[in-house]
Amino acid sequence: MRLFATALLLAMAGLYIVSRNYSDGHPAWGYARAFAEAAMVGGLADWFAVTALFRRPLGLPIPHTAIIPENKDRIADTMAAFLQANFLTPAVVARRMQAMNLAQAAGNFLVEPGGGGPSRIRAGAAELFAEVLESLDPERLGGQVKAGLKSQLDRLEIAPLLGQMLEAAIADKRHLPVLESLLRWAGLTLEANEELVRGMIHDRANALLRLTGLDERLANSVLDGLYKLLAECIVDPDHPLRRKVEEGLEQLARDLSTDPEMRAKVERIKRDLLDNPAIGRWWEGVWERIRQSLIATARNPDAALSGQLGGALSELGTALREDALLQMQVNRFARRIVVGLATRYGSQIVRLVSETVRRWDARTVTDRIESAVGRDLQFIRINGTMVGGLVGVTIHLIDSL
Repeated sequence: MRLFATALLLAMAGLYIVSRNYSDGHPAWGYARAFAEAAMVGGLADWFAVTALFRRPLGLPIPHTAIIPENKDRIADTMAAFLQANFLTPAVVARRMQAMNLAQAAGNFLVEPGGGGPSRIRAGAAELFAEVLESLDPERLGGQVKAGLKSQLDRLEIAPLLGQMLEAAIADKRHLPVLESLLRWAGLTLEANEELVRGMIHDRANALLRLTGLDERLANSVLDGLYKLLAECIVDPDHPLRRKVEEGLEQLARDLSTDPEMRAKVERIKRDLLDNPAIGRWWEGVWERIRQSLIATARNPDAALSGQLGGALSELGTALREDALLQMQVNRFARRIVVGLATRYGSQIVRLVSETVRRWDARTVTDRIESAVGRDLQFIRINGTMVGGLVGVTIHLIDSL
């Protein structure tokens, strides 16, 4: 396409020479000459505009040329700031989470019946649990269970436990499926907000980009690059972005164990959950039904604990699925966690994007964007040549009239 655009420009130069030599022979040669002359001007102007985006025309140090290579660091910072401002802000994450009913989904999962009989381990656990229940004083159970459970949970600092669990999950690579799911979610979120991305790029494009129509091509290039980045992160276990996210998770695990501010925040969330009346009412109802069956189970060691535990989990699932107040509390808890993660660690994710682009040399940035836009860059030259020629004919016609 580059050769074709250049050949078209040379053809216009040849037409200009021919029409200039025969301009006195017939009035039509004047129109041909006007067309060729204006076409050369339009073709050369668009060649300069297209070339100036990616490199210096003819290697000359003309001001405001090689725009993309000269501004690659600013482009990287702008891209990172755009991602953080439009995808990883607490408001955006909270709005996404608002549309998700995690409590109801968990309830549906718990209500689903399981298959298969109890294994030897589960049967042994059932017998052991029955013996423990027989050794307990029934008078100490009943109404004091709710207050005792709340008191124990209130004294238990869960942040270090969560940190240790997260560290163990990272050490065993059990976080990888979750990470891949988050990357896929990021891809779907980007796909759902493509028009927003395009609008932001169009608004920030300079007059030269809008005049040549390259703002749309640049938007396509940015989106293609982001999709490619997410796809590479999914398929490449050693991708720098994945490593950066893992570093963020490791830092979160350390903060949960050692950062006083983070531990205090988790404790506040835990206390809000324990003080919610809906949780108390749910636990009172569940415990009353469990209490009635615990004694019978304790006196019958052969009863399968799995059945009782399954019933309790089914009750929990039913409550999560049907209790609107409980759903609201659990969903709010989940939103706080996710929004807190985005607020605290979102900057590390977008910083990786900026640092990656900054590490690319100018030629790499130029080649990737230019190859992504592809043939359309040369169509700009071709269209400029033809449009310029038509404008020249129009001016010549008006001048003749």
